[in-house]
Amino acid sequence: MKIFAILPAAGCGSRAGFERNKILQPIDGVPVLARSLSAFSQNSLIDGIVVCTNKADRDEISRIASAFANVRIAEGGDTRTQSVRNALESLAQDAPDYVLIHDAARPFVSQQIIENCIKTVRSFGSAVCALPCTDTLVSAQCDIVCGTLERESTFLVQTPQGFAYAELLSAYRKIGKDDRFTDDSGVYAKYVAPPHLFYGEAQNKKLTFREDFSMPDMRTGIGVDTHAFGTEATFITLGGVRIPSDRGLIAHSDGDVLCHAVMDALLSAAGLLDIGHYFPDSDPQYKDADSLALLANVSQRIRQEGFAVGNVSAAIVAQKPKLAPFIPEMKQNVANVLHIFEQNVGISAGTSEGLGAIGRGEGICVTASVLLRPLG
Repeated sequence: MKIFAILPAAGCGSRAGFERNKILQPIDGVPVLARSLSAFSQNSLIDGIVVCTNKADRDEISRIASAFANVRIAEGGDTRTQSVRNALESLAQDAPDYVLIHDAARPFVSQQIIENCIKTVRSFGSAVCALPCTDTLVSAQCDIVCGTLERESTFLVQTPQGFAYAELLSAYRKIGKDDRFTDDSGVYAKYVAPPHLFYGEAQNKKLTFREDFSMPDMRTGIGVDTHAFGTEATFITLGGVRIPSDRGLIAHSDGDVLCHAVMDALLSAAGLLDIGHYFPDSDPQYKDADSLALLANVSQRIRQEGFAVGNVSAAIVAQKPKLAPFIPEMKQNVANVLHIFEQNVGISAGTSEGLGAIGRGEGICVTASVLLRPLG
């Protein structure tokens, strides 16, 4: 099976307000087009790529494309529809079995989406990437709502869109002078058959306006906490889990060194002060406090700063007790408190091979790192 990708890039992106074609605009130093080309170029199922360009941008687009293997340049048209037809015609002498057409201005397409598109088009002959609508949809005229659309049966169409090459080329050759299409699924639907959908991803957005080119304010944070053994107890608490131990940890609260490290990492990522400021050991209300409850308090503070937790990774270093059997419950507790999926919490446990105070069994140390993302 031979599969080609087509990236229409002949527009100017005037709504973005840049002085040049928006697909040449860099995001973190990498042009939008280069990001899109990279996504398809690294996929082993894609045999080649065709980029449609206008005359003004041809040299620069050719330069960007030269960094990737098996990329061809096709002449763009006055409309997206004409550009795609030109690209399809350019493949006619060595026709592929399938084509995936993708907006060059969607640089965040994942490998999972590309593979799902290929799998779907092989099964059904067509594959249209789409997201189910989650907001209420209405129709309106002159800024007046005229009716409500059924949300359950409406989708937001994305790209890539995959089709059997021969069928799509035949459909494009049938387009009349009065036809108006915004994407390839419309052409296929009119001249071949209703296309088949597969689910897309929210991150696979099209860059249309200037604000779309701003990268989200992601934050990372690191927290480290250590507690010494030294109290008479039959357990220690880590991640809200009571673990049998011949001694307890010295602490003002419950001594949950895992939660404390995660809390400091979260506060650091958000640019806030450390847990000693918010929960001082001089305050009697925090005597023997449940650290999971304190972690929930920190989570709320993070949300007030406009962030949500993306993921948590923590490494516990302890000579004893054995912790591996208790890690699944720790992960579950932390995930529940932070309102994230359990697979977004990573916890490992190891020893220091007998080295230092931790190796002598004098205490436990935890290092935690977190990723915060903007709410919304």
